Amino acid sequence: MTTRQTVLAAALPLALLSTSAMADLSTTVTLASDYTFNGVSQTMNDPAIQGSLDYAFADSGMYVGTWASNVDFGDGTDIEWDAYFGNYAELTDTLSVDYGIAYYSYHGEDYSSDGNYFETYAKFGYTNSLGFTELNFWYAWDYFGTDAGHVISMVAHTFEIAPNHAIRASFDISNSLDGNKFAWDGNDKSYNHYRLAYQTSFAGFDFELAGENTSLDWDTADERIVASISRSFDL
Repeated sequence: MTTRQTVLAAALPLALLSTSAMADLSTTVTLASDYTFNGVSQTMNDPAIQGSLDYAFADSGMYVGTWASNVDFGDGTDIEWDAYFGNYAELTDTLSVDYGIAYYSYHGEDYSSDGNYFETYAKFGYTNSLGFTELNFWYAWDYFGTDAGHVISMVAHTFEIAPNHAIRASFDISNSLDGNKFAWDGNDKSYNHYRLAYQTSFAGFDFELAGENTSLDWDTADERIVASISRSFDL
């Protein structure tokens, strides 16, 4: 179940590695060995094909977009389709902020839409001699249609090990604000997610190979290697 938080949080480092600048209107197609949301597979550990369509208002920093992926929750839901609107601003030469709102929708069965929900996000970036550091937050007040408040907090750092080759390390905590309405593993209101990714680009394609794990004792949330390849096109 996921922007996808992980997807959107990783977008900037990958864009920095891209061989071409993004136009006002662009699309990205991704093929991944698994679709994980904060370490939890959304495809029953199977591959995913994903696509986005984005428009950036270059003068203001605002952007709007939509993103979709196949999913498999074992209940007939097979498509996730998201939309988001936000603003990216450079506060100083080294500090940036990216904030907005996203809507996640699910399709496949009549009841799939019961899991639809809104989420706000704020992501802070710091560029320094050691790379790019992120402090990211997401908040939902009706998480997956459960009426439970939910917060995800992430710290991440990306650094180049060689020209066009980067490592991104991240740690995030998913926390339910109402364990009576939504929880993991029975009474657990939170879990941790660890991720280490290698990122590069070649001939217009972006590549990522990541190892990740969570504190959940689930087959769909245990240690795994996830590989992805994506290609962006200016329209």
